[in-house]
Amino acid sequence: MTRHLRKLANLMRSTPFLVEAESGVSRYTHLFACISEEEDGYIVQVRLSHQMRLENAAWGEEIADSFETASMLVTMLATEFSIPQARVKIEIKTHNMRDGTQH
Repeated sequence: MTRHLRKLANLMRSTPFLVEAESGVSRYTHLFACISEEEDGYIVQVRLSHQMRLENAAWGEEIADSFETASMLVTMLATEFSIPQARVKIEIKTHNMRDGTQH
């Protein structure tokens, strides 16, 4: 796990910060993640959005040292914002070692 991701994971576990409105409803309803394999790790790009409130949107990018770490980051975000599995979409791009292309 990268040092930055460890800090993020510790911060998410130990720091109480407001991620939901006072009504108890999450400000995000959908999560899209793209995990791309690179030579020295994985790039995780995420987009959080709200189905009815288009102004509730956020995106970010993180570097992970393994596919497991990248997957953990996506899981942590979905859990933190109470996004159900049916509203999480994940795209995975990996290298094809035979012809050197990415799929």
